Amino acid sequence: MRTARIERNTKETRISVSVNLDGSGSYDVATGIGFLDHMLEQLSRHSLIDITLRADGDLHIDQHHTTEDSGLALGQAVAEALGDRRGIRRYGSALIPMDETLSRAALDVSNRPYLIWRVDFSRDKIGEMDTELFKEWFQAFAQKAGLTLHVETLYGTNNHHMIESCYKALARALREAIEIDPRKAEDIPSTKGSL
Repeated sequence: MRTARIERNTKETRISVSVNLDGSGSYDVATGIGFLDHMLEQLSRHSLIDITLRADGDLHIDQHHTTEDSGLALGQAVAEALGDRRGIRRYGSALIPMDETLSRAALDVSNRPYLIWRVDFSRDKIGEMDTELFKEWFQAFAQKAGLTLHVETLYGTNNHHMIESCYKALARALREAIEIDPRKAEDIPSTKGSL
């Protein structure tokens, strides 16, 4: 079973996460930020990664620490569940339409974290969440999961659709990349012999 459970406790946040990479997309998420919960639920549902996440953060200050630390904690759990990354397909990509919006995610489960973020919002907030925090979440997740991750909204006007299509694109690309390749189930997918 490719599973992991981690706890991340700081002076700013207390977060517990468990994942099952070979799940069915079931989720139980509570961060105290409604829109972030909605996005993490989309990530779980469309990646088929079971995610349980609880966050208790300093929301009386703002949503930054809770958002960023939830990305760090979830990324760390995914990395631990992947182990040595043996047998995975390694690469994944997805184009996700959502009404007038089209977003793309492409990733390499390389253990070399890097984020390219090309998403421009026309509003400062979606619901009560600052739109600038989405890049922080994706950066944190890619860093701890060990992903080279490129995310881009090709076009769109509705900010809700734009970010939701980004999370769904990440989910589908991640699902493809971490799937075990039956033709190479015992191999590390690199000529170097390690990721």
